[in-house]
Amino acid sequence: MESHPLGGFFLFSSLSDFSRLVKKLFFCVSMKRAYSFIIPVYNRPDEIDELLASMVSFTTAIPFEVCIIEDGSQQDCKTVVERYKDKLTINYHYKENSGPGPSRNYGMKVATGNYFIILDSDVIMPSDYLDLVEEALSINYFDCFGGADAAHDSFSNLQKAINYSMTSFLTTGGIRGKKKAVQNFEPRSFNMGISKACFEAVGGFGKIHPGEDPDLSWRIKKAGFNTGFIPGAAVFHKRRISWSKFKQQVTKFGLVRPILNTWHPESRKITFWFPTLFILGLVVSLIFLILGYWWFAALYAFYFCLLLIHATILNKSLSIGLMALWATCVQFYGYGMAFLKSFWQVRLLKKDPEQVFPHLFFK
Repeated sequence: MESHPLGGFFLFSSLSDFSRLVKKLFFCVSMKRAYSFIIPVYNRPDEIDELLASMVSFTTAIPFEVCIIEDGSQQDCKTVVERYKDKLTINYHYKENSGPGPSRNYGMKVATGNYFIILDSDVIMPSDYLDLVEEALSINYFDCFGGADAAHDSFSNLQKAINYSMTSFLTTGGIRGKKKAVQNFEPRSFNMGISKACFEAVGGFGKIHPGEDPDLSWRIKKAGFNTGFIPGAAVFHKRRISWSKFKQQVTKFGLVRPILNTWHPESRKITFWFPTLFILGLVVSLIFLILGYWWFAALYAFYFCLLLIHATILNKSLSIGLMALWATCVQFYGYGMAFLKSFWQVRLLKKDPEQVFPHLFFK
């Protein structure tokens, strides 16, 4: 777009540039964003306490409400919520257990805002989060956005190690927080924004879990809405607090991916096979090593050394570096073998996912 010699007018390089500008100006003039945070919770009152405390520290002047959806918890957070009633605008709703996806849908139905921000209960919010979101959407509007996650200084070494394995370029390619992926990003439900119009058009989350967020992202795109990534709008994500829970989580991630690829063939990527190929290659390298061929194992040794050095320097701790090394192995094994199992059952044998993996679906 170039300035015209006659001040106040512009020449547009294409009709599409003009169309995008008109659309953006129309949105800014015709609609003021009113934010509602949607937070489902199940038996985690302590996490809600930390999350609400961090939201009290928001520096923003932008009004917002917080919708807490208690998903049939035995340990509810109602008492915790009451302590923040005079500090935050909070709507608390208790419902029968139905899983995180339907609980988020419930929250968006009862919320009063016209732009929803969905969070997991195990996150802590930076004080400038909402200002960064508003600024980004004012410049480049998304019907649905995603943000990155990071480890807070107060997190345990285990949480920091798992965060590294889930977000590092050396392990996942940085796909959960990649600045280059601003357009066509698949938002994740631990830090996800969606307009009310978009939610009403696509019907919200499905009944699969995990995997309900990439499924929603693809349905949003197919409906003609746009998704994107806001680099600065990160949250501090605690993730799993034990090795067994982490392995269970990444195993489920591996199981759902072939299912999602079946539902949305355009989402298939060769990179989804990398953890499986990594584990199979590691086994082959050990067999070769026993037979006297060390070069294949040397490649794996180099990668593990690189990973250890990078994680140690990034976290300023050798202990975290060693734990990050193990977390990466757990992640690759759990995801890779589960992906292979699901691919065999769902893609090759053409079995019904709900019949083969009923624990991934809420009724």
